[in-house]
Amino acid sequence: STSKETIYDTKNSNTSDPPGGQLRKRRQRYVEKDGKCNVHHGNVRETYRYLTDIFTTLVDLKWRLNLLVFTLVYTTTWVFFGFIWWLIAYIRGDLDHTDDNEWTPCVNNLNGFVSAFLFSIETETTIGYGYRVITDKCPEGIILLLVQAILGSIVNAFMVGCMFVKISQPKNRAETLMFSNTAVISMRDSKLCLMFRVGDLRNSHIVEASIRAKLIRSKQTKEGEFIPLNQTDINVGFDTGDDRLFLVSPLIICHEINKNSPFWDISQEQLVREEFEIVVILEGMVEATGESRSWRMRERGGE
Repeated sequence: STSKETIYDTKNSNTSDPPGGQLRKRRQRYVEKDGKCNVHHGNVRETYRYLTDIFTTLVDLKWRLNLLVFTLVYTTTWVFFGFIWWLIAYIRGDLDHTDDNEWTPCVNNLNGFVSAFLFSIETETTIGYGYRVITDKCPEGIILLLVQAILGSIVNAFMVGCMFVKISQPKNRAETLMFSNTAVISMRDSKLCLMFRVGDLRNSHIVEASIRAKLIRSKQTKEGEFIPLNQTDINVGFDTGDDRLFLVSPLIICHEINKNSPFWDISQEQLVREEFEIVVILEGMVEATGESRSWRMRERGGE
């Protein structure tokens, strides 16, 4: 290896001097400190698969796109059915007899596209102002009214369901879950241990909380295959049950560095130069909403 190791990061290119005097630049992260995965899918050919699960696709959209789709769906249905109501009135000749009191139109007081559009909104949203009313002398209008009422209920159920699921997602719950900024390696009970701390700031606790840790590190197999992002489990108490947390106060999570640990063959000098990340995943059920969620934090080698 060279005397100075340069590692690049697209978001932060500040330099720092780690132990040993080596000049080191922050490299690109696999998982950000706030738990966001820094992985982007590219060259996806079968994009139609996103449309087969349109509900999840809409829920996963960003808020501005989700609100845009929400507005466009409702506006499109209102304009479409408004046009159909206007077309029925135009074909029947209702627009030519707006001032004829003896003429029975399909919809009373419908005298143009704007009024047809307003009647479409009143019908689908069940507002019912009472000024524009469908008559019983228009069978095609009665059929259209039934169709719009049914389709409007489906659109309401679908779009309101998407918005409800998106609003109820407890993503911001992670803002009150605190991980220690750095992990430390020290002796504990005469054993060399990797330790970090986790705590919850809220009074509503995380029910059935459990914690896992993964080591993200490049690996080359004995056959010569290079695996750039190999994931290795880090035992944080799976065999003893210590990975199941009662998170009412800050807890110290401990990983014993023994022969089964992926850090067993790494010295203190190598630890500074190694390129790896430790991703910690805290899973549990939010007490306030009853929804299961997972939160992530990461720690990088050399920091």
